[in-house]
Parts: sequence; structure tokens; C-alpha cells
Amino acid sequence: MREFSWAQIGAARTTIAPFVHRTPVFTCSTLDERCCGHVFLKCENLQRTGSFKFRGAVNAVASLTPDQRKRGVYAHSSGNHAQALALAARLHRIPAYVVMPEDSNKAKIDATRSYGAAVTFCRPTDDDRRATAARVGAETGAVFVHPHDDLRVIAGQGTAVCELIDEVADLDLILAPVGGGGLLAGTVVAAKHLVPAARVIGCEPSGADDAFRSIQRGERITDFTPNTIADGLRTSLGEKTFSIIRESVDEVVVVAEEEILPAMRFVWERTKLVIEPSSAVAVAPLLTRQIDVTDLRVGVILTGGNTDLSRLAPMQGPLP
Repeated sequence: MREFSWAQIGAARTTIAPFVHRTPVFTCSTLDERCCGHVFLKCENLQRTGSFKFRGAVNAVASLTPDQRKRGVYAHSSGNHAQALALAARLHRIPAYVVMPEDSNKAKIDATRSYGAAVTFCRPTDDDRRATAARVGAETGAVFVHPHDDLRVIAGQGTAVCELIDEVADLDLILAPVGGGGLLAGTVVAAKHLVPAARVIGCEPSGADDAFRSIQRGERITDFTPNTIADGLRTSLGEKTFSIIRESVDEVVVVAEEEILPAMRFVWERTKLVIEPSSAVAVAPLLTRQIDVTDLRVGVILTGGNTDLSRLAPMQGPLP
């Protein structure tokens, strides 16, 4: 996609540096033994607001003109972008309005409100999210910040893998979850610039596999209703993100729903890192050997750690 390049990610690194945490990279010998590779976990679950989404949101808000800041910002989000935009707006002392599906993770709803955003609920469909957001925008006059299909957001998300590559040299493979595609799009552009030989693979839950099906079909799928435990991935690809992903990502793999919570539990127990189901989608293919990483150096973006524990009774049972 010609309108997006490494230069925007490089500029975003400078813009967001005063606001974001430089998150650590963890390793796990048990995970390495299970997949026969060398895995490096980029811990965006330890980012401000508990997810990588803060990178893109604060880059977008910091890029607003003075007049736009006076009007405030709005968005629709199942939770992580909602929290991220709310905090980014608070740090810049502007109002934020967020539309969230009524079945959103309660922890994410509470956090979004705690950062000062006004929350409006909608039905859990893409059509109703967009319609409700349009109404909120018309009522408030605020500036829309798309959760993923905004080049400023994509650039901000791409900075996570830059930090990973700074710390871990010579990666052979990079795995990132894909929902709306902002993280994967930013990751692939940054990775192909910094480590051209590395393969980049998107990981997607079977209950929301529109990226995989869109690539197979050759056109973006928008008419679908996601049904996945990975609530942060319950959204469709954007036009901009699909264009970047289709052009540059090496592969998208689909992860079975029943593999997600065991992978999350594995990370919790073996690394003591609290991650959410969306993060586990990029770990599961390593544990199940769906992707062969024998003797490879593998980077994994752990996207977030905002988990509603009351929903996770299915975590009972054997590890994968």
C-alpha cells in the first residue's frame, strides 16, 4: 500500500515516546522445549491501559490539530482501543466518547470509564457499532479515531515490533494476532524494513477468521458475525489494513477456539504473565505445533492482559 510506509512508523516512535512504556521481552524455557524453537514474548500486556492499543491511540491523538483537540475524539471498540483512546485523550486534556458493544468485557468497560471517557452501548454487530458511533459523532462534533483503519493508529501499533527487534536480533519469524488488522499491518511493514528476511504470520481465531477467508477470496469480507472467546479480535478487517496485509504478510493461520484458553493458561502458569485470550491466539500455534518453528528465533506480540476472570471458567482442564 503506497500511502503507508516505514517512515510513518519511525515518526510515530518519536511522537509516542513520552507517553508509552517500553515493554519488556520475556522468554520461557518450557515454551521453547514444547515448540523446539527460541521464543521471545513482547509483553504489550504490560503496556499502559494493558494493551498495545495505547500506542496507536496516543499517536493519533498527538497528531490532531489544536482545533480538532477542542472537539474531542470518539470511536467504537470492544474494549482495548476504548481504554487506549480514553487515556490518550485524558493525557492531552480533551474529551473522549466511546461506543462499546453491550457484551463487552466488564473490566474493559470499567477501565474506559475510569480514564474519563463517556461510554455509549450498542448491539454486538459491526453495523450497529458503526451506526451508533456515527450518531455519537454527529451529536458531539468529535473527531473519529478508528480502532485500526487509520494510518496514524497503524503506525503507532508498528512501534511494538520495533522495540522487539531492537532487543532481539536476527528473528526468523514474527507472530501477531489479527482482528481489525492494525497491529499486523504495522508489524509487517516495520519488520520487513528492519529484518527483511523474517516471515510475518497473522494468527486468527476460528470464530472470527475473516482475515484468512478474505485473503483466500481475494477481497475483504465484511458481512459476518464473530463468535470467539478472543473478544479483542471480534471485529472485521479495515480497507487499509487488508490492503497492507494482503500485500506483505506471509501467512495467516486459523487457531481453533478450544486451543485458546489452554494457551492462555499455559502462559499464566509458566511465565506468570496475565494475558487475555486475544494474546493467546498467537501462542497457541506454537504449543500445538501448527507452525513448525524448529530451531527458529520467534517473536510473539502478547497484545494485552485485560481479562474478565468471571468469564474464564472454561480454563479448567489439562494444559495443551
